[in-house]
Formats: sequence, C-alpha cells, structure tokens
Amino acid sequence: MQELIEARFSIGNVVKHRYLNFRGVIFDLDPSFNNTEEWYLAIPEKIRPIKEQPFYHLFAQNEEIFYIAYVSEQNLLIDKTGKECNHPDIKQVFSHFDGTKYIPYSRATN
Repeated sequence: MQELIEARFSIGNVVKHRYLNFRGVIFDLDPSFNNTEEWYLAIPEKIRPIKEQPFYHLFAQNEEIFYIAYVSEQNLLIDKTGKECNHPDIKQVFSHFDGTKYIPYSRATN
C-alpha cells in the first residue's frame, strides 16, 4: 500500500527557491525524489535535500534565463510578490494568472 503524501504546494503556485536566486511556476510534482542519483549528488551537500518529500517541476526563471527546475519541497517558498512569471512554456499549460496563482487550462472557467 502506497503512503499518502501531503504536498505543501500545488500546480500553478508561484514559488521561489529558498537559497538560489530563481522563481517559477509549479507544473508537476512527484511525491518523492524521482530523478537520477547523479543529479542528486551534484547538489552541494550543505543544501542537498532529503529524498523522502515531494519534489516539484517548475517553469523557472532568473534575471538571465528560462529553464525547467526540479526542486524539493524543503527548498521552496511561496513567492508573495504578486508578479507574473515570463517563462514562455507557461502558456502551454496554464490559461491565465489570477493574481496569486496560474490556472491550468483544464480548470479554467469563463
């Protein structure tokens, strides 16, 4: 029987990294670590997260680039700026920004 995991963040939330200078929109999540061991060991040990927690896929951005990030729950915070993100892939998954979060197409109302 699979253990029920409660995630702190949801699809569409705008978040920022606790230590690194980027923010993004959550578009998917894994209930626990689901990446390569090589990727995991590349994280500096001082900020390396535990594997037994939700991990989030983000449309991420910083001042210079857009990219996809994979981040542990312990290293994320809600971004309270109210600013939209500019990642070009957001429009493929989300219909609009409601001022606090992005609304997926399947949940959009007219």
